[in-house]
Amino acid sequence: MRQKGMVNETHSSDSPRSGEIPEGRGRLPTVKPGVHPWTHWFFYPPESSMRVLPTRVRVLNFAAALGLIALALYLPFTRLETTWNWLAVYRYREKFLQGYLLTIGLSVAALILSTVFGVISALAGRARFLPLRYVNRIYVDLVRGTPLLVQILILYYVTANALGVTDRNVAGVIILSMSYGAYISEVIRAGIESVGKSQLESAKAIGLNTTQTYRYVIFPQALRQIMPSLAGQLVSLIKDSALLSIISVSEFTKNAQETGNITFSILECYLPLAAGYLILTLPISFLTRYLEGRSRFET
Repeated sequence: MRQKGMVNETHSSDSPRSGEIPEGRGRLPTVKPGVHPWTHWFFYPPESSMRVLPTRVRVLNFAAALGLIALALYLPFTRLETTWNWLAVYRYREKFLQGYLLTIGLSVAALILSTVFGVISALAGRARFLPLRYVNRIYVDLVRGTPLLVQILILYYVTANALGVTDRNVAGVIILSMSYGAYISEVIRAGIESVGKSQLESAKAIGLNTTQTYRYVIFPQALRQIMPSLAGQLVSLIKDSALLSIISVSEFTKNAQETGNITFSILECYLPLAAGYLILTLPISFLTRYLEGRSRFET
């Protein structure tokens, strides 16, 4: 009984009191002797148990970093000797909006189609029919080894012209989809190969066929691994859609270039262009980090 009482007494002394937040779970650790208190605000704590920083620490450091970046961007503009002409650009706001909406539509359509291409390519790379494997390998290597700008020029002015595809928007979506399908194929392939062989053997042992193995064993686990990379591909695809301006697709970048040529206000046109792409890509970047964090902790 005495030993049991000692154990309970020791346990109660080590456990946090009612209403207290355990150290390392959202509050700052206690200040150790000889350590300046401000180090806990600007340095990541060495304690491995503190995996989540307190909210006030994250907000403070984010605001400090944002202020430094804003200052670094602002100072060069103060040295410019130019007269801003925002009114001339404002007159073409509808042209900007039309290009912006077209960029969103092209990017979403290309993402869906490139995902389909990527899944087909990833499965073709694992096919038992060897010629299909080598065709897929050549396709992936060609796309990954050549600039997207060159692919757009050749596929539109040569391939699309030979096939009778005259709609620039349709051709642009197909070209972006084929290009990013190769990258997504490699992402999916890496996710499939991350599934352990022991699980595949277990699936065979319980009588699952190939289709059932992919559906119930491989894809659910691979999807969790590839989601962050797929989100990153969307960010790149949105930015690379600007290259479609070379075949006169009236997307966001093309319209900004034309407005700048008309109004002679280059900076006034490209600053909203950068802001528009940031509005589209920053939420996806935040989603990517969130998915990467979930994937890291769950595996």
